[in-house]
Amino acid sequence: MRAFRVTSFDAPPGLEEVERPKPGAGEVLVEIAACGLNFADLLMMEGKYQDTPAPPFTLGIEVAGTVRAVGEGVTNPSPGARVAVFAGQGGLAEFGVFPAARCVVIPDQMPFDQAAGFLVAYGTSHVALAHRAQLKPGERLLVLGAAGGVGLTAVELGARMGAEVIASARGPAKLEVAKAAGAAHLVDSEAEDIRAAVKALGGADVVYDAVGGAQFDAALRATNPGGRILVIGFASGTVPEIPANYLLVKNIAVHGLFWGGYLRLAPEVLTGSLERLFGWYAEGGLTPHIGGRYPLDQATEALAFLRSRRGTGKVIVTV
Repeated sequence: MRAFRVTSFDAPPGLEEVERPKPGAGEVLVEIAACGLNFADLLMMEGKYQDTPAPPFTLGIEVAGTVRAVGEGVTNPSPGARVAVFAGQGGLAEFGVFPAARCVVIPDQMPFDQAAGFLVAYGTSHVALAHRAQLKPGERLLVLGAAGGVGLTAVELGARMGAEVIASARGPAKLEVAKAAGAAHLVDSEAEDIRAAVKALGGADVVYDAVGGAQFDAALRATNPGGRILVIGFASGTVPEIPANYLLVKNIAVHGLFWGGYLRLAPEVLTGSLERLFGWYAEGGLTPHIGGRYPLDQATEALAFLRSRRGTGKVIVTV
């Protein structure tokens, strides 16, 4: 089978022919239909992600496809089931072996490309907003990087949860995508002062930040007393330094959120969150946005597009 492999952190990954894996105890073999790309994939290519395996390994942390075989002790899912999987690695391939416990059966009406980009983006935003920040109806939510893979889901979920959403993104085209997802206010991060624009709207009660850098600093100073800031990621490439005295004076809480970490920390949080999210999807209440689709033999181009931050929503590789 074909797989997009990292053989060294000093060399670019590429397609290789490898032996098709067989499921062991507690595992399933999935024929992969689509893989959702994440910034974590870019970090793993360079050995900089917190869960990077030793080379050689196959990139792709979230996938969707059909179960074709199961290992010893697996009763669910069964062969033929359509599943999404938070794989950790192995998604950019024609087949993959994954723990059965990480498989989620997807709704019949859900296309594989949507399912492949659903778990991490929607899961991150829902756990962040509902579990960590405990977002309440009527609160003002500022989303930085609001047109990106996770940011756009934060806009959509925040609006569904009754928040007044301020979307910050680069340029009018991206802001229109955020507006369509439910944003009530739009801030062009290229042309406007985020701090001044948000304060003019009354300040933010909750900040969802997947960007970091200077935008974090601006958002911190536009956060209302008693506010909560969610640290999701650092797409800008700069990890901000947080002035603790400012948090003290304004009673601001900062919450880190690594969605995958909940697999060990509190898996029941992820289970409950995904049940709610797939329920909303089945009701027609969520609309996953795919900003780019590439075939497996163009995985290099797909990763370059993700790195450029030119797209909106999720980048998907179809297999």
